Amino acid sequence: MSLLPILTIPDARLKQVCKPLSGVDGRVAQLMDDMLETMYKAPGIGLAAPQVGVLERVIVVDVADKGEKPAPLMMVNPEIVQASVELQVIQEGCLSIPEIYAEVTRPKAVTVRYVDRDGEVRTLDAEGLLSTCIQHEIDHLDGVLFIEHLSMLKRNMLLRKYNKQRKQA
Repeated sequence: MSLLPILTIPDARLKQVCKPLSGVDGRVAQLMDDMLETMYKAPGIGLAAPQVGVLERVIVVDVADKGEKPAPLMMVNPEIVQASVELQVIQEGCLSIPEIYAEVTRPKAVTVRYVDRDGEVRTLDAEGLLSTCIQHEIDHLDGVLFIEHLSMLKRNMLLRKYNKQRKQA
């Protein structure tokens, strides 16, 4: 396995819609393994392929708390097939917008259909943080960043803060 470079804004690849894959082969399995290693090292709880410069519909997530046994999920072509009407607000951050956090409102629960690392079609019911993380990563596959769920005022304020931090670094 190897660590992959994580793209940060304003890299144009983060705004592109990713291609679906026809299946999971050795290359895709290796990509998922590398993405998982990269996510853990960052550290983060989710990573989408476009964040490492691969414009394909692949995500990895693991919302296990520190001290808990890792519970990684690797998903190819994830698709939300149902979302709850009930919403929740969770503070989100993104490895592609380092050190920027904001409260985002999303459905509290989702059902997602995907292909796993072994090429099997699976369905998962997720709620709470796992639901938010999956939605956040699927957004990446559609070229959407979490800050786009915020008001224009809040988004612009956070982008100014991010740009200031980058200049100081």
